[in-house]
Amino acid sequence: MTKLKLGAIADDKPIKVTVELPAPLHRDLVAYAEVLARETGQPVTDPARLIAPMVQRFIATDRGFAKARRTNPTTE
Repeated sequence: MTKLKLGAIADDKPIKVTVELPAPLHRDLVAYAEVLARETGQPVTDPARLIAPMVQRFIATDRGFAKARRTNPTTE
């Protein structure tokens, strides 16, 4: 079993954002969605839905950001 940083994707009401991705990054996102679907048993019909959880995970694990947020609480 592969250890992915993301788990199953929650079905939340999203805020629409338009983002342009380089083709290689999009291919990686599609491949990640395929692996995640195999691991969780839940199909990922739109790989773009992975972007928000990936950004959330990145921010949650960024120690520099956490430290900056603690020293300057107005960034919340």
